[in-house]
Amino acid sequence: MRGGYVRVPAPRQAPAVSRRWTPPELFDLGLTVGPLRRGPGDPAFRVTADGSVWRASHTPVGPGTLRIVLRAGEIEAEAWGPGADWLLDRLPAVLGAYDDPSAFIPRHRLVHEMHRRCPGLRLTRTGLVLESLVPAILEQKVTSDEAYRAWRLLLQRHGEPAPGPLDRLRVTPDARGWAMIPSWEWHRAGVDGKRAATIVRAARVAPRLEEAASMDLPAALTRLQLIPGIGPWTAAETLQRSNGAPDAITVGDLHVPKIVGYALTGERGADDDRMLELLAPYEGQRHRACRLILLSGRTPPRRAPRFSPNDIRVI
Repeated sequence: MRGGYVRVPAPRQAPAVSRRWTPPELFDLGLTVGPLRRGPGDPAFRVTADGSVWRASHTPVGPGTLRIVLRAGEIEAEAWGPGADWLLDRLPAVLGAYDDPSAFIPRHRLVHEMHRRCPGLRLTRTGLVLESLVPAILEQKVTSDEAYRAWRLLLQRHGEPAPGPLDRLRVTPDARGWAMIPSWEWHRAGVDGKRAATIVRAARVAPRLEEAASMDLPAALTRLQLIPGIGPWTAAETLQRSNGAPDAITVGDLHVPKIVGYALTGERGADDDRMLELLAPYEGQRHRACRLILLSGRTPPRRAPRFSPNDIRVI
């Protein structure tokens, strides 16, 4: 005791709970969980030097941290926090256990080659809708850099430290936390009023939106799009992650149709209608086809200057 103050010891972390799981023989951890990372420096996602993937989530039973590592063909997982058991129960789903890549038949030479080169690709399924919906809304009609910056700032200021031993990992706010963020904090993060209002509306009906995680794709798309400000693009980007939906095709994107058109035919300037026409042979698996096309890196040569980000914080 010094100066009337008593030093309080830091709270001890509860011990981790663990689980092992054997994935399919052909399995790529990075390709499978990579879509859950929202840009470099995502406060809720980290890959450490030993190859471990760390994720912090706000589960229905509270915050939790999940560490996943693939060693000698076996997944070793540890989890911390109130949500630890919930995360471990759903570990196989996150790692694509309920995905069926055998249903996919390549119809183009490029897709066939990427399918051959990425045999370990599985579609993740988190079962958490709001977790994927909020960053998808942040990505509406802005550059990726703007959206990633907003995500980082919001989690740093309004998230909470993740359970477990990894420093600087943050858990996203729960639904009430998102709804309570004041307008000036959205502005400070560079988020305009329209996107902020959409997130708040979604957070206020989060229990109804979370039901979409157990729906088939048409019903889930309809449920999410009942919220003003959530359209086909945002709904598809969300359900690709929360539901592992293999046919959740992204429409309304500035770049994806052009990339698909160029990669499959060499055409420039393809729009959504042309993309859907080209992907018609993959009905039921169009999201998987797009993943493989995007992984090829075959994109049309740039003819215009890169889109300049807008920083509304200076307004």
